[in-house]
Amino acid sequence: MRAVVFTDPALASEAGRFVWLEIDTDRPENAYVLEKYPLRALPTYFIVEPDSERIALRWVGGATVPGLKRILNDGHRLVENAWANPGLLGGDPAQVWAGIHPDKRENTSGGSGGANDLLLADLLARADRYYAAEQDSMAAVVYRTAIDMAPDDWASYGRAVESALFSLSNTGDNQAILKLATEAWPRLGNGSSAAAVATSGLDAAAHLPDDAEGRKQRVAEFEAASRKVLNDATIPATGDDRSGIYITLIGAREALGDSLGALALTREWANFLDKEAKRAPTPEARAVFDSHRLSAYLELNEPAKAVTFLLQAERDLPADYNPPARLAAAYKAMKDYPKALEANSRALDLVYGPRQLRVLDVRADIQMAMGDNANARATLEKAIQVAEAMPESQRSPRAIANFKKKLEAIPKT
Repeated sequence: MRAVVFTDPALASEAGRFVWLEIDTDRPENAYVLEKYPLRALPTYFIVEPDSERIALRWVGGATVPGLKRILNDGHRLVENAWANPGLLGGDPAQVWAGIHPDKRENTSGGSGGANDLLLADLLARADRYYAAEQDSMAAVVYRTAIDMAPDDWASYGRAVESALFSLSNTGDNQAILKLATEAWPRLGNGSSAAAVATSGLDAAAHLPDDAEGRKQRVAEFEAASRKVLNDATIPATGDDRSGIYITLIGAREALGDSLGALALTREWANFLDKEAKRAPTPEARAVFDSHRLSAYLELNEPAKAVTFLLQAERDLPADYNPPARLAAAYKAMKDYPKALEANSRALDLVYGPRQLRVLDVRADIQMAMGDNANARATLEKAIQVAEAMPESQRSPRAIANFKKKLEAIPKT
């Protein structure tokens, strides 16, 4: 987003409408931010009300320039309270749709107007409040209600669908995801929400039970939709969005037990990433693809192909721990353990916060692969010490438990 979207001149007009703030949540001094605004994934964007500091709108993941403009517009309206009328609707959100009187539904198709605009706007505002508070089940119900009653020309349709799909994914309701994605695809298949709808539908179909009726057919339908986004340059999607589509396509083939199909897709994915990186305008934009490129070449058992571009990234971005950390993973896969340790040490000199733990974990793996159990134990003990000393909002009980389990498995002699 920083390398490609935020630099787009089309966003210049937004500079004075918001106070823009970027928070590095790995920094210990920023741990308090995570207490106030918990994160599930990066990137996450919050539009915050200036007086109450309450989250007016939350968005998880990337966005195209048009999509980001819609997010900003909706967030601005929420902050101004122009769309939120808490007294308009009452009761359990699950009963909202059932409780709307028929005479309020007259303008729900073919155009909007009057009281129905206010009703729809209130529903969206309520859904956004639940979404911002990470109340996924409630958010999904209210987004769904708004989507069902929205006119064909509703400007917020795509954002509401994407938010509903994300909420549903957190509840694990794959059937509901499939239903919504199937309905939304004909309307959004050529727009900025196309990638999200196609991949959400595909992932949900792939994760249906193996014996679910129509599973393979649903997978095929959303594979075709995902392919359409990949191959149609007129559909607004960034290079890393399209890379994410490849990841979902590969995962679907693996879920169906098609290892050869997954391998062929991985080769295609690697070629796509190499082309995208070659035409990136800046070193930072090129490095956006490094993580996925490394993953692709590791899956293809060709880690040596990643070394060249990772060495270049380390030269281009000397303050970034990521290039040497990724180099360590590539060298480890090549079984060049001395170079892997050297790269890992360079990463440790730069990394901070919770991301230290991943670098230490890889270091222990390298040491165990070398048969150096004593140093591997010392590395894991250090990782536990670092993890336990982190502020509560950055501390990961799961990571600590995994380190302890790994430590117990290493022979003491």
